[in-house]
Amino acid sequence: MKFLSCVVLVSALVLVGCAAPSSSQAGAPVQQAASGSPQAVNVVAVESQKLNTVLALPAQIIPYETVDIYPKVTGFIDTIRVDRGSHVKAGEVIIRLSAPELVAQRAQAEASLQAAQSQLSAAQAKLASDEGTYQHLSAAAKTPGVVAGNDLQVSEQSAAADRAQAEAATNNVRAAQDALRSVKQLESYLEIAAPFSGVVTLRNLHPGALVGPASGTPGAQPIVQIEDLDRLRLVVPVPEAYAAGIREGQQAAFSVPAYPGRTFHAPIARIAHDVTQNTRTMAVEMDVRNGDGQITPGSFATVEWPIQRSYPTMLVPSTSVTTDLQRTFVIRVRQGKAEWVDVKTGLTVNGKTEVFGELQPGDIVVANATDAIRPGTALSTQQLSPAPGS
Repeated sequence: MKFLSCVVLVSALVLVGCAAPSSSQAGAPVQQAASGSPQAVNVVAVESQKLNTVLALPAQIIPYETVDIYPKVTGFIDTIRVDRGSHVKAGEVIIRLSAPELVAQRAQAEASLQAAQSQLSAAQAKLASDEGTYQHLSAAAKTPGVVAGNDLQVSEQSAAADRAQAEAATNNVRAAQDALRSVKQLESYLEIAAPFSGVVTLRNLHPGALVGPASGTPGAQPIVQIEDLDRLRLVVPVPEAYAAGIREGQQAAFSVPAYPGRTFHAPIARIAHDVTQNTRTMAVEMDVRNGDGQITPGSFATVEWPIQRSYPTMLVPSTSVTTDLQRTFVIRVRQGKAEWVDVKTGLTVNGKTEVFGELQPGDIVVANATDAIRPGTALSTQQLSPAPGS
């Protein structure tokens, strides 16, 4: 009996121990309920718009034309009629050089021409005489026995030789004329004229300096530099992402530091149609009329660059786009669950970013996305009101 009582008592104790839950097991259902509660997030709707905005891009103003004036012949500077800041007109003589060796070359070329002309005159006179003799003999030979046949043949050959000498003398005269013309052309280079109307912006040399052609001369300095300031080039390096839709004649506004608060306008005149590889920008030039000379070349400018899309694109707040270093995505909310949607981004304007992916206008996305919100997470959403004017 004692043994049976002990068995019953042990069995009862085991049953009581199994039926009583531990403290950790009791708390488990509470934690699961807490982790299963939806996460509260702010959400916005995906918008579809045709992008039409203006961005501020840096630019630089340069002269429409600029030239460094070098001499075409070697010589000494005799006079310079201009200095820095001087206004010049196209064709105006601004520099005179002196080159005594050109004077000697011209005298020699003139003497050679005179000698060639004298030889031509002598050859022409001998040709006229021999042709006259031949014609006389030819007329007399019509009477049999008056002129020997050999004499007529010799006279004919002499006239032919004279014609050849006269032709050679004529070619010598032409060559001498070309040589003299070449020397005169070199002499004309002693007067240097302004190639276009503009302003002298640099002067390096003064009367008495020995100058020569710049080609092949290391470190050669230009005598002066001339720039056209009535018409300027506004060069805008447009980023590749903003290069679409540019067209010639399109007006754009710009400002310069020298005139704060003032806005200028100019049309797009030239488009490079080529993206520079190291900067990923495309050069676009605008024509700036500067007849009053207010704008100074070399100045930096800020251009209000128009950005327009001919088709609608989807926009979300920039904070709705996030990355986990492997993919760029937005978090779409469907049936109260988080869903990662891979996207490619476009332009960012006024806090909104263009996105391209499997999205539709009106889709609900998390306003402040983070990769901590994993796909499938239960979400409690609150719609944010759109910003005024968006």
